[in-house]
Amino acid sequence: MQAKKRYLLLVFLSCAFLAYCYFGGYRLKSSNVFPLEKLDIFVDLNSLQGLTGSVGAARLKGRINSNSAELCRMETCFDFSRCQRSLKVYVYPMEEGTTPSSSYLKLLNVITESRYYTADPKDACLFVLSMDTLDRDRLSSDYARNLQARLHRLPHWNNGLNHVIFNLYSGTWPNYTEHNLDFDYGLAILAKASMSKSHVRTGFDVNFPLFHKGHPEKGGQPGSVVSNTFPLQKSYLLAFKGKRYVHGIGSDTRNSLHHLHNARDMIMVTTCRHGKSWRDMKDERCDQDNKDYDKYDYNILLHNSTFCLVPRGRRLGSYRFLEALQAGCIPVLLSNDWALPFDEVIDWSQAAIWADERLLLQVPSVIRSVTSDRILKLRQQSQIIWEKYFSSIEKIVYTTLEIIRERLPEQSVRDGSVWNNLPGALLTLPTFSDVHEDYPSSAFVEDALFTAVIYCQMSSAPMPSMSLHRLVTNVAKSRYISNIVIVWASEKRTPSRYRWPVMPSNVSFHIVQASADDSISQRFRPFSEIKTAAVLSLDEDSILTTDEIDFAFVVWQRFPDRIVGYPARSHYWDDSKATWGYTSKWTNDYSIVLTGAAFYHRYYNVLYTEWLSPLLHKTVEQSQNCEDILMNFLVSHITRRPPIKVTQRKQYKEQPISGSRSPWNDPDHFVQRQTCLNTFAAVFGYMPLLRSNLRLDPVLFKDPVSNKRKKYRRIELVGN
Repeated sequence: MQAKKRYLLLVFLSCAFLAYCYFGGYRLKSSNVFPLEKLDIFVDLNSLQGLTGSVGAARLKGRINSNSAELCRMETCFDFSRCQRSLKVYVYPMEEGTTPSSSYLKLLNVITESRYYTADPKDACLFVLSMDTLDRDRLSSDYARNLQARLHRLPHWNNGLNHVIFNLYSGTWPNYTEHNLDFDYGLAILAKASMSKSHVRTGFDVNFPLFHKGHPEKGGQPGSVVSNTFPLQKSYLLAFKGKRYVHGIGSDTRNSLHHLHNARDMIMVTTCRHGKSWRDMKDERCDQDNKDYDKYDYNILLHNSTFCLVPRGRRLGSYRFLEALQAGCIPVLLSNDWALPFDEVIDWSQAAIWADERLLLQVPSVIRSVTSDRILKLRQQSQIIWEKYFSSIEKIVYTTLEIIRERLPEQSVRDGSVWNNLPGALLTLPTFSDVHEDYPSSAFVEDALFTAVIYCQMSSAPMPSMSLHRLVTNVAKSRYISNIVIVWASEKRTPSRYRWPVMPSNVSFHIVQASADDSISQRFRPFSEIKTAAVLSLDEDSILTTDEIDFAFVVWQRFPDRIVGYPARSHYWDDSKATWGYTSKWTNDYSIVLTGAAFYHRYYNVLYTEWLSPLLHKTVEQSQNCEDILMNFLVSHITRRPPIKVTQRKQYKEQPISGSRSPWNDPDHFVQRQTCLNTFAAVFGYMPLLRSNLRLDPVLFKDPVSNKRKKYRRIELVGN
């Protein structure tokens, strides 16, 4: 009986406990729910979408200490709202009475002459100082003083928000402190040389290359290994020639290099003969080192060594790095913790070898173990990287801006294969395509059709001229034609559709109305009607036959990165006038194929319209001439190859009717083109046009065989 009572009591207590847990626990749980507005905010979601104006800067100041460099990220220290349309860069006006260093002037000129530049700060995504910040060594003659006070007087400084600070040298003797710029750069992005991995703000700062004062503003010298990368093993296996520091930062590394020197295949020569007081501080090895140093020519060592040692100097970076790249000498890096230039996008494992300062004596065994195949790959990659990103200040600055652009929301990002292969990211617009085969660098274009773009400027209504009618008919007969696009830039209205030749069923016909007042460059616009890779550019008075068109297209398919066509011209250097000359004389070589009758890849329309400097477009607009020369400059600049001429045709235009006015009859036309040639060379910074004496003709062309055996039977019947 007692057991039964205890059992019933246990059941009752259990039910009571369960009831309490259900009802009381529910109320307890409800009473402990915190309203969202009372929760601490750890991440400001609005900041991730971009901060605006002074309000955004004030919020950032309250949340981050500007001296804490490691805390800045694009999401927390950058106003994305200023960059919604495009990446535009504003350069502050130069202060009166100040003259930046020659290197910084080159850098500013590159920006102000580029497509990135805007003169309106309201349109700017980025701001660049006119005050020289490249050299922050107090002992340097290029050191700019009172920067802190001068920065606060800038109308858009905003604690450095959306500013880019360029710097090559920081710190001063004896410590050369890496992060000491001698002013508070606030929330600005640092594009800085010789940064260490421990100090760089990953994804915010840009690792900048160290370059000489004589580094070219534009153009630049190509790599020394242009086409022949042999012999693989050069006269010396490893070489270095440079300063040795007998005391202070950086001395440990260079003072130990003599252990690697064997005077046979490993040449390590240093000198302590530098600085004002080197004699007072020299050690017992200095005199012998100086003698060995004078035995070797630096350029001979550089170009005759398989590997070049790049040890740290006073700072982590060294001039030797870019010098080795240009020479095709594989860099062996001896600078622990150095964040290599543009390593955010460049895969340096394909072009350089790392060594450890603490394990110097292991360097010979490391490089001797590198296989011949890898030596070849490293050497070739060094040339690609040098040519595309480091050979001029222009390319260095553009690479910096493109790295920042790819960090912006809703911007297309190019993958590593684009950055690290030809033609390089600076020449690959992701807005065009993200497929490699769509670009002219492809070895062979599978697309078996082309689009003809005929530029009409002199025609008059109510019907096309006889020459234009005949040209359209000949183009429409081609076995490879897909579309015909008439760019009507005449002052007269467009002829009605029934006035044009009847098109075959497989050919689309389009007329694009363009104002006669527009620039002549409109013929190279990337029209939506162009669906094929190949574009046949024609003037309205061109007189090509169908066979000539078909043969030129077949040639272009094998050379899709070139301009392939009929009318050829040449450039030359005139010593008497110290200018570039332009000639249409029939000679054994040429450097220009005019786009009045030529094939090229449609991607060049995009680059011509969106990529070229506004100064180049302005030159064409003012002269209403030279657009064809500019297109040749563009293609040769990208490919570093000449155009290709096909067959022997000299004439490619109709003879003008008596009394008619043609720009080719204008006496000023030739003078304008020569002026354009020199202006383009000045803006490009060098002469990209290359000479060629190659001409491609059909098989059996003009051979004494039956005409029935020839594929292009009517070509040799063309009068010239």
